[in-house]
Amino acid sequence: MGADVKGQSARKSDSHQMIPYWLALIAVSILVFFIERVFAHRQGQSWLRRGLLSDLFHLGFNGHVVGVLLYAFAGRYLVEPDFQSVAVDWPMWLQVIAAIISLDFIQWCVHNALHRVPFLWHFHKLHHGVVDGEMDWIVSFRFQWIEVVIYQGMMALPLAWLGFSVEALWIQAIFGTLIGHLNHANLSWTYGPFRYLFNNPAMHIWHHAYDGPTRNFGIVLSIWDWVFGTAILPDQAPSKLGYEGMEELPTEFFAQQFWQLGRWLPQPAVSASGLILILSAYWALR
Repeated sequence: MGADVKGQSARKSDSHQMIPYWLALIAVSILVFFIERVFAHRQGQSWLRRGLLSDLFHLGFNGHVVGVLLYAFAGRYLVEPDFQSVAVDWPMWLQVIAAIISLDFIQWCVHNALHRVPFLWHFHKLHHGVVDGEMDWIVSFRFQWIEVVIYQGMMALPLAWLGFSVEALWIQAIFGTLIGHLNHANLSWTYGPFRYLFNNPAMHIWHHAYDGPTRNFGIVLSIWDWVFGTAILPDQAPSKLGYEGMEELPTEFFAQQFWQLGRWLPQPAVSASGLILILSAYWALR
């Protein structure tokens, strides 16, 4: 009985610790929304567009719920390894910079694989199912939940094991969310000479071009694309977005989240995975 009460108290503490992180993500989203309204590049594009409701669900689900699940799982079930001491004594500013650089390079590698490995591309397709008139800041979280697990499992958890503080990883995540929102926003910014360091809207929209998604894999930093020869930054925006065959994409949020699982699992298993995910979210947030 005592252990159960203690466990419930720990879960409530975990949830409360996440509140400042959630508020920061909401503030970043509101900020970029107004930036996009003031500096809109495609003047005729309305923010009340097709797919807005499902993308708002993606924003809340992928930006908050799945992250909380992974945070809770890591904190309760993963044993700290003996080598968790690399960054533990570093000052916060150095941890943040190191986390941004390290995590972004891993993200660049994973993002590259998502496009080049057919099995992974099936899950990443949803993010590229953007037609003209839909490209805005909210698209940055249009992912299937399984892709978020792949990303976080290969990036955030190893960095946490290496000794980066939770606060440093939160700052990195908030900064990454800001850059990600701006990259997908209806903007034409290049950041001038800083385009060789930071990813930007003018570069990232070419990643979503109909005939050019194997370029510009950077998330926060563009330096990896410049170094490894995958950068492209034409003077004009692409004439068409998306990919061939994207008409097969479902339009509703829950159908999008479990769409590709139907290729390999029978329908009862797909339905069960959805139920398990919902129950896990309840368990993590209660």
